[in-house]
Amino acid sequence: MQTPDTMFQDGAAYERMMGRWSQRVGSRFLDWLGVAPGLDWLDAGCGNGAFTEIIAARAAPASLTGIDPSSGQIAFARRRPGAKGANFEVGDAQTLPFAADRFDVSVMALVIAFIPDPARAVAELARVTKAGGLIATYMWDMQGGVPLAPLHRALAAMGHAAPLPPSAPASSLAALETLWRGAGLTEIEVETFPLNVTFDSFDDFWQSNVQPVGPLAAVLRDLPDTERDRLRQHLKESLPTDADGRIAYGALANAVKGRRAGG
Repeated sequence: MQTPDTMFQDGAAYERMMGRWSQRVGSRFLDWLGVAPGLDWLDAGCGNGAFTEIIAARAAPASLTGIDPSSGQIAFARRRPGAKGANFEVGDAQTLPFAADRFDVSVMALVIAFIPDPARAVAELARVTKAGGLIATYMWDMQGGVPLAPLHRALAAMGHAAPLPPSAPASSLAALETLWRGAGLTEIEVETFPLNVTFDSFDDFWQSNVQPVGPLAAVLRDLPDTERDRLRQHLKESLPTDADGRIAYGALANAVKGRRAGG
């Protein structure tokens, strides 16, 4: 069985697949948080550092720590020029290796659906966050809102299972709010961020989305050549393509934020 640390070992492949979309949504998420400069940040499940880099560039943190179970992703994050001031560690968001009351802001970016026990991870974020501190996350809406949704639909139409992350239901607005309330957080707010996903051509779409990372990687790897060709043709015929060959469609990310009581 694949786990997040094995599904996402290749930081460069993840960057090709998801980096541009995660950073666009991440910038809007950071604006929505509205956090003051000079605070101590935790980016739990930081992956290859795409959102960590945005925090470093735009939030003026006093300190910035990223943690992820994938050593390959952490290695990529450490090489990001814009995240050189951050401290990156290999570790599990469900068992954070930090003392209580350590951070002012604790976030998870595009990760909560991949965590086997989301409630435990949120409780851990609350534990390591100072009283009055901010705890937040955003996640693609797994019910059709992920940028990979056309690939999911095409595989399903061909009779192939398109696996979702282990905690995909946690991506809905209602589920996120329930998790935050269950952790005893206050001042809870939710938001949805629509995103226009665009590709210059079908080749751009294909090369971006068949990277060897994520839940679909094993399915795509094991497809016979004839089925792979059928998949390409199905996508060519079904994707919304303009006269110049550009492809565009919508994606959707859900977000929640709240504060640890006592501040």
